[in-house]
Amino acid sequence: MEETWQVAFESIISQILDQGYGILDGFLSDEEISALNERFLLHYQAQAFKKAGISKSHEVVKDIRGDEILWLEKSNAVGIETVFLDRLEQFMGYVNYTCFLGLRSYEIHYASYPVGTFYKRHLDKFRNDSGRKLSFICYLNQNWQPDNGGELVLFLPDSDKTVLPLGGRLIVFESDKIEHEVLPANRERRSLTGWLRNID
Repeated sequence: MEETWQVAFESIISQILDQGYGILDGFLSDEEISALNERFLLHYQAQAFKKAGISKSHEVVKDIRGDEILWLEKSNAVGIETVFLDRLEQFMGYVNYTCFLGLRSYEIHYASYPVGTFYKRHLDKFRNDSGRKLSFICYLNQNWQPDNGGELVLFLPDSDKTVLPLGGRLIVFESDKIEHEVLPANRERRSLTGWLRNID
């Protein structure tokens, strides 16, 4: 592992241990963001995205959640997608090495939030499934401005934390502890979103 990534991963882990979440800008370079957006558009033009649901039954409830998603698997990833997954696996391995979380797998999908859509306050934990340990979001938005909206809000014990969805920014937080929501935006909002799990 490159020393620069080790330092970056240490920063995320330190933030999580201190406050329950970590933010890292530059997890993706501008070139990588552009390449992932090209893959995103190819998938979207192929009509591969589906309306996202809630709970294990995947029930679509637009009053709660309005994004469209496409699951990304290691087996069907190509090019820049493989680069991203390899980097994610490096981070997962480093977390296991330093924090002994026993992470064994991940789930990840592309997410598209059309203009005006949102995801109301929720927790990334199913009622009878505690496998998700860390939630992560990596934003693919290019030239995002504060007045575009689309912030992620983390509901913390002392105060709320609002995070702007800047391209290349990675945010990681404890899945079973931090409730959060996605606010509406006046532009389409894109990300790679998922969970690090301690089960296969």
